[in-house]
Amino acid sequence: MQNDYGVANTTARADDVTFGYEKRPCNKLSTGAILLADILPALAVKSIASFLPLAKHIRIFLCVAAAAAGFLLTAFATVEWVLFVGVIATSFSSGLGEATFLAYATYFNKNVISTWSSGTGGAGIAGSLSYTGLTGLGLTPKTTILIMLVVPALEAAAFWLLLRHKDTTKPAELEEAKEKAEEVDFNTLPEEERPLENWNQRIRYIPSLFIFMIPLILVYLLEYYINQGLFELVYFPGIWLSQSEQYRWYQVIYQIGVFISRSSVNLIQFRHVWIMAVFQFLNVVYFTFEAVYYFTPSIWIIFVLILWEGLLGGGGYVNTFYRIQTDVPAARREYAMMVTSISDSVGIALAGVAAIPSHNAICDLPVPDRLL
Repeated sequence: MQNDYGVANTTARADDVTFGYEKRPCNKLSTGAILLADILPALAVKSIASFLPLAKHIRIFLCVAAAAAGFLLTAFATVEWVLFVGVIATSFSSGLGEATFLAYATYFNKNVISTWSSGTGGAGIAGSLSYTGLTGLGLTPKTTILIMLVVPALEAAAFWLLLRHKDTTKPAELEEAKEKAEEVDFNTLPEEERPLENWNQRIRYIPSLFIFMIPLILVYLLEYYINQGLFELVYFPGIWLSQSEQYRWYQVIYQIGVFISRSSVNLIQFRHVWIMAVFQFLNVVYFTFEAVYYFTPSIWIIFVLILWEGLLGGGGYVNTFYRIQTDVPAARREYAMMVTSISDSVGIALAGVAAIPSHNAICDLPVPDRLL
């Protein structure tokens, strides 16, 4: 008698870890396919949002409604297309929310970028740990997802009940001047510091943001290639964690690294985000060889490397937007934030495209010695 991977059950264990694999334990439909469904709607809405007014109350209402709809559709889905609609709804909420909050942050103190980034990192930990923990306690995925409806409710309460709102009908520079009891005459400013008044000016301004966008795209491309194309293939049989549990803990540890680095910008700043892309490329090389040859002796080494990967990813994100907050003229920050927010989604989408064929190619390779 054999299981789905052609493994003889003579070596079965209590946690259904077995040896004697005749083929690699992986799914041809990698998590990269789900990643594309999750990121493409966010990328689309971010691309459009930068050219639309910052109608913050309407935008956040749409975010909250779409997030709640996504949870409900995913929880009650009985056919695959409904599940994908739920993923698309949550992706729309995430993309619109990120573009909106980053642009809105330009009207506040520069430290808001640090607290925003820390919050997004904390959300990653809370999301991965809550799902892992609640399902580990015996709750069904459906019940767990329904419990998470508290998240859009908390978002709405925080935005409309706790936050002291700023006037976004005027450029951020006027808001800064108002707080300092100063007047701003934009005609006296250098041309590169004046507000962008029409679509033509906005489109022509985008290339000047490539210095922020390209390194961040590369960081996210490389880290999500690891997360979605390689994590599932890094497996240690016969330990205290099953394959699915190992994958979930990889995600949790990655999110911890992201949270730590996204919370660090007030203590340490890095202007050269491209260095993080170089280190992330080295991570890709290591994890690719590990996925093919299974040469790492202990899962604890993998845990440390994943933490490092998360530190690089979170550091690239927070330092990019912190630089925009400090380097870009106030009258152009809102637009610069919204345009640059596309970068992580572009990198993630490219990673999803690259992860699918490479994941499947590794699945077809001979079984490594560790699984024999």
